[in-house]
Amino acid sequence: MRALQLTRLQALVERVYRMSPFYRKLWDEAGVKPEQVKTLDDIRRFPFTTKDMLRQNYPYGMFAVPLSKIVRLHASSGTMGQSTVVGYTRRDLRIWADMVARVAVQAGVTRRDIAQISFGYGLFTGGFGLHYGLERVGATVLPVSSGNTQRQIQLMQDFGTTVLVGTPSYALHMAEVAEEMGVDTSKLKLRLGLFGAEPWTEEMRSEIEKRWHIKATDNYGLSEIMGPGVAGECEYGGKMHISEDHFFPEVIDPKTGESLPPGEEGELVFTTLTKEGIPLVRYRTRDISSLDYSPCPCGRTTVRMKKVTGRSDDMLIIRGVNVFPSQIEAVLMSIDGVGPQYQIIVDRKGFMDDIEVVVELSKEGFTGSWRDLEALENKVRERLENALSLRPRVKLVEYMSLERSMGKAKRVIDKRRKTTDN
Repeated sequence: MRALQLTRLQALVERVYRMSPFYRKLWDEAGVKPEQVKTLDDIRRFPFTTKDMLRQNYPYGMFAVPLSKIVRLHASSGTMGQSTVVGYTRRDLRIWADMVARVAVQAGVTRRDIAQISFGYGLFTGGFGLHYGLERVGATVLPVSSGNTQRQIQLMQDFGTTVLVGTPSYALHMAEVAEEMGVDTSKLKLRLGLFGAEPWTEEMRSEIEKRWHIKATDNYGLSEIMGPGVAGECEYGGKMHISEDHFFPEVIDPKTGESLPPGEEGELVFTTLTKEGIPLVRYRTRDISSLDYSPCPCGRTTVRMKKVTGRSDDMLIIRGVNVFPSQIEAVLMSIDGVGPQYQIIVDRKGFMDDIEVVVELSKEGFTGSWRDLEALENKVRERLENALSLRPRVKLVEYMSLERSMGKAKRVIDKRRKTTDN
């Protein structure tokens, strides 16, 4: 594997330097040349690539092949600024399908499965990525896309769906709708879930498995690197195998940029070893994880990444305390009486940061007693205080009162940015 990675890395940097004006300028300014890559460790000589660089070179400035060789374009939503655009050659699409097929097989998908894709189709990579990967496995694909949730449930019943694909937050929403429709989810043929596109906790996994009576698996990807298919869990779960013959991973200290040893948690950095359309060298993902090179019981020898715990760029700093939304989610999911839907609202009161956690009651959460409601609110507040080392305000709201998302859930509303802008 190391020999293969080095061969591919050397070919990559030589091609990128020759074909990409962006990288040629970046590396010339940093004083590095392709011929300096003698070992895998030499990749550390090269500067990082960031999402801002992709935005500044919108739409085609990062491409390393003529546009005539690009057969597919995808792009981010641009909700945090200019969209990032990625292009795929025919070979890129073939490799993408292979990588997603690996993830699906690792999770337990077979050619006998009927896979219902509830990711959105369009510029977002999730829908098309899983679609072609599952077809490569030989599964029957049901391309429903996101939304129209009641119809999703009906199609599960009519077509005998065995595999559900989507975001974990939407899977929970679908379970709520199924319950409202009077559907007994234990009677469905559904047996497996492939979930990704947003961070989620083990507590949320347990909730999904309980409500759907399935095995819920995690997979990882990001559009800039390829889309879904970069890594996925095997039957033993817990950590995700990275296809390191195509993606060279590093973990760095997000503050200093220094490389961290295996097992230490930091920011994931990827180099695309085989991508043609828009190859990226040392791309900072902002995702917080760690790498495990120890043998996996499944027998696969690729490095595994820990489940993403948050992002270095949407980590919340509240009164000097670092807070990840996943910490809050883990607490909420452990408390009976509240549901999996929540929002974190951060504001500034005078010169002090203020954090409020708005969380829905579960369907059975309101007993009719205001004393019980007050006790539950205090319990949530105390648990959060113990976990976060700060005391947030807690607001309990009615079941089904928070807006549902058909894609990635919007968990954090940070009003401090608006205050600063004004």
